[in-house]
Amino acid sequence: MKNNREDAADLDTSQLPMAARPIEDVPGHWLLARLGKRVLRPGGRELTLQMLDAVPLAGLDVVELAPGLGLTAREILASSPRSYTAVDESPEAAALVRRAIGEAGRVVDGDAAHTGLPAASADAVIGEALLTMQTDRGKTAIIDEAVRVLRPGGYYAIHELGLQPDELDDHAKTAIRQDLARAIKVNARPLTMAEWRAALAGHGLEVEFTATAPMALLDLRRNLADEGVRGVLRIAGNLVRNPAARRRVLTMRTVFRRHRQALVAVTLVARRPALPTDSTAKEPA
Repeated sequence: MKNNREDAADLDTSQLPMAARPIEDVPGHWLLARLGKRVLRPGGRELTLQMLDAVPLAGLDVVELAPGLGLTAREILASSPRSYTAVDESPEAAALVRRAIGEAGRVVDGDAAHTGLPAASADAVIGEALLTMQTDRGKTAIIDEAVRVLRPGGYYAIHELGLQPDELDDHAKTAIRQDLARAIKVNARPLTMAEWRAALAGHGLEVEFTATAPMALLDLRRNLADEGVRGVLRIAGNLVRNPAARRRVLTMRTVFRRHRQALVAVTLVARRPALPTDSTAKEPA
């Protein structure tokens, strides 16, 4: 199997989701994918690996929600899970993931809030840059579905866009969300770490691991680490040849830099409580 950077060069961008949508309207992450960027998570590959390292994936039944281009899928498969299932509602994204993983796993059509998977059928559910894009109701529906699919003792791992500090006032949160929506063409609603914790705890999940990283999606150093020199040169070349895309990327970068003190990438790993064992059950009087 090729490595992620080798695969990036031969990806046909006409196969991407929303490939026919005008540059001015396409969501920011799919615009960056058109330009050749392959690592689209807010904390980059490093934070993804920290998240996966916090879950003992070997021998587990793993479900990934909205797996994007399939890069995290390949990292998961490298840890030898018992099974891997991706769930995506986009036929184009599903096809890209099937190409990325071959026969090593399966991809099913489904919404992250309605996967169609059996209850208690997974040991780990993973989602990245997914909940951030949802309303409060949408976040609740997806977390509910993750909990439903998890077996007792199973892991729910997320990698999302966050806000800091926890005491950030509502006026600042609203301003950031409005700026993000205008720049990336998605109604992103990032939360503070305390709010992300509360969202998971409110569904009965117990948070066991958290980590953060700078939100440096468009910074040169992060892109060199994630994409390699050839990847960065490919992105730069595409930006030079496409003025409309360049204007949008510069707008996104301006917004990210304007709010760089408040924006942060976060990952949390939580567990669904295990069922009590016979030895801990209360004996009858």
